[in-house]
Amino acid sequence: MFVSETQVRVRYAETDQMGYVYYGNYAMYYEVGRVESLRSLGLSYKELEEMGVMMPVLENRSKYIAPGKYDELLTIKVKMPELPNIRIRFEYEIYNEQDRLINIGETTLVFVDMKTKKPCKMPEVMEKLLAPYFHD
Repeated sequence: MFVSETQVRVRYAETDQMGYVYYGNYAMYYEVGRVESLRSLGLSYKELEEMGVMMPVLENRSKYIAPGKYDELLTIKVKMPELPNIRIRFEYEIYNEQDRLINIGETTLVFVDMKTKKPCKMPEVMEKLLAPYFHD
């Protein structure tokens, strides 16, 4: 299993009138986490697109446990529980500064050939970077 962590500070514009992170912003935090997780592997979304592959979101789920608050430094833990093929699944855990779990989520994305607009297999370069995390 591949696991990575990144942090984000809650900005004022991401909160509601109570100073809590607006629920819709957790999807953005998931995106920050997965982009940075791929970057930590040595591959960026930009490079995938330059290879002709895009990754649209197919599913997004969230469970809100406690509120994130303005100016808190949140830790986004990203897990890739299985080696992707045509789909790639990410699991998320978001922790506040007190290391309290405040949100869990999951997204499933699909590899799509930008020319044909049809699903395709994960790029070989990505498979090679992920292989060491998924050996039996």
